[in-house]
Amino acid sequence: MAAGPVTLDLFHRDGKVEGRWLGLHPREFKLFWRLAETPGIPVSNGRLMREVWRLEHLPETNSLAVHVSRLRAKLAVARCDWLVRTHPEGGYCLATSPAAEAAAEKIRVHCA
Repeated sequence: MAAGPVTLDLFHRDGKVEGRWLGLHPREFKLFWRLAETPGIPVSNGRLMREVWRLEHLPETNSLAVHVSRLRAKLAVARCDWLVRTHPEGGYCLATSPAAEAAAEKIRVHCA
């Protein structure tokens, strides 16, 4: 599956950019894969906890934020940290392109 410039490899459970593996933790891979299934569409924190962590109840934890932060750090090495965006109403989404993300950021700044 492609997520912008990243190729997600289900067999290796990792992402690759320009021939280099990202070294994703299994949970980071599942999180990235879930966001890549619906690019540009926000996925709530609760839905991510249910679908990626397989939790029916939502514990008070920062595990999701920690995994997103680690995923972004690994994407930043490949200059792709723009891919995972925090949605203003909660949750995360996969940006469809750097230009689309820049335009969305400009709109958020003007609305704030």
